[in-house]
Amino acid sequence: MTQQPRRILAEGKYLRLISEAHWEYADRTRATGAVIIVAVTPEKKLLLVEQYRIPLGCNAIELPAGLVGDVPGEEHEALQTAAERELLEETGYSAREWHWLTGGPSSAGLSTELVTFFLADGLTKVHDGGGDHHEQITVHEVPLDSIATWLAARHNAKIAIDPKIYAGLYFALHGSSA
Repeated sequence: MTQQPRRILAEGKYLRLISEAHWEYADRTRATGAVIIVAVTPEKKLLLVEQYRIPLGCNAIELPAGLVGDVPGEEHEALQTAAERELLEETGYSAREWHWLTGGPSSAGLSTELVTFFLADGLTKVHDGGGDHHEQITVHEVPLDSIATWLAARHNAKIAIDPKIYAGLYFALHGSSA
């Protein structure tokens, strides 16, 4: 069997669409990965963020997250450094301790992007958060003992719920040794 060459179908400022064999997929051009942060306050509240997502055409509830190596001059940024930056930027919280949880593909059939989950411990609120100048993020501090009901209400209100929240909840409830 002859392998078909890899072809670039389209390329924008941040993404490249590639055709290879019988598949088409996206490749980020200005990031080396992504980080997702599981952050629980001392009051046992999970930090979630809500923002409008253009591809979905609606708001989405997500764990705090962001790209790695996408800041000019910081192309070789460490994963934990990106996690620290994103947690502070999006939620206004800093963490005393960081624990690597797991990593893998964000959507193995769609993208080359790899995500890394971190658990942030010893949280301190520094400011209100809300994201950078391109973002309009609402921070939610949701008690772990009522999160299922809270997420169901958001889903019923036609707000998209990122399923990675449920992976984060596993670690929030079981810790980094799970």
